[in-house]
Amino acid sequence: MTNTAPTGTTAAIPDPAQAQPRILRVLVASQILSGAGLAAGVTVGALLAQDMLGSTSLAGLPSALFTAGSALAAIAVGRISQVRGRRPGLAAGYLTGAVGSAGVITAAVLDNPVLLFIALFVYGAGTATNLQARYAGADLAAPGHRARAVSTVLVATTLGGVAGPNLAAPTGTFAEHLGLPDLAGPFILSGAAYALAALVLALWLRPDPLVLARTLAETKETGTAAGTPTADDADTREGRGGVVLGALVMVLTQLVMVAIMTMTPVHMHDHGHGTAASGLVIAIHIGAMYLPSPLTGWLVDRYGRMKTAAASGITLLAAGILAAAAPGDSVALLALALALLGLGWNFGLVAGTAIITDTVPLATRAKTQGLVDVSIAIAGATGGMASGIMVAATSYPALALTGGILSLALLPAVAATAYRR
Repeated sequence: MTNTAPTGTTAAIPDPAQAQPRILRVLVASQILSGAGLAAGVTVGALLAQDMLGSTSLAGLPSALFTAGSALAAIAVGRISQVRGRRPGLAAGYLTGAVGSAGVITAAVLDNPVLLFIALFVYGAGTATNLQARYAGADLAAPGHRARAVSTVLVATTLGGVAGPNLAAPTGTFAEHLGLPDLAGPFILSGAAYALAALVLALWLRPDPLVLARTLAETKETGTAAGTPTADDADTREGRGGVVLGALVMVLTQLVMVAIMTMTPVHMHDHGHGTAASGLVIAIHIGAMYLPSPLTGWLVDRYGRMKTAAASGITLLAAGILAAAAPGDSVALLALALALLGLGWNFGLVAGTAIITDTVPLATRAKTQGLVDVSIAIAGATGGMASGIMVAATSYPALALTGGILSLALLPAVAATAYRR
């Protein structure tokens, strides 16, 4: 199904050149809030499960659960956006994330691991929606500026993403004042942040970028002679191959990033570091995931999707090697490794998103993007679950080195695609 909003007369259709800056401003505001919600849960989710279960082998389960939950949410958000537009789809996703945050707090109070796991699954909707928002930034962008539009939305997550982990200790103290477990504190922040992000989108994401893009496309088709290919047709001739490559780039980078990131706070905790130190390292990591986005967007638009995707694999390899070699008591080296990990992920996400947006037509864009993000979420869930098991069986350095080597699989895929072109 597609949204068939009435086109009316061309005079009644908003000018996309004027609408796009407003849409980006609203998306930026919502991403600042949602970034705080996302980062808060990442920082203490593994520690909360470890505290409840008393086992390191299952410490990766929270990451696996909320990334698995994000897979289901990605389908829902994509389908709602396909039928009704980006605004209701994104707002519904963030509200669901807020509900999940409330469930985690309740589980922490009751010391109930089953409820914790269910709530973390629901909380994953916030993660999916945070990623889906990047597509909304590209709906009205010109083909040569799509990566930069995506990057504008992504970089906004930096402010909340960096602030969230560093508020882990203060929000823990706040939770204790309320009579709650200290590890529930960051989820108080995440619940409020997701709810506010939903409110911002529901009130101000007007016109809806996907609905307006479709309306403009319908108007253009009406004025185009039969048999003449449109720009959208030209963009989608690579079709399935482009979708597969874009998805592969994002899936592999997500798998490697989540696996190493998830176990880093646990690794640091085992070497005597407190929540503040691990929060700082995760804040640097999340900053590196989003802060370079404007530069990455420019690189993708200027030098091409393939070269940036290849750079992603190389950067992730460097991150894995450094994380494996860093002494457990060196916060600085672990922070640098996690920064490289975030940068490699950023290269892959922006390049992969641009490839997907270039090759999927408006008629099925949101639904296809949702399905691609399902694959990303499954990869994250796999990485989160496998990371704890692998560290328990081997070590954190073995996990980091394996992830770095695995990221090199991007290079032959990119090379093969470039050769076909």
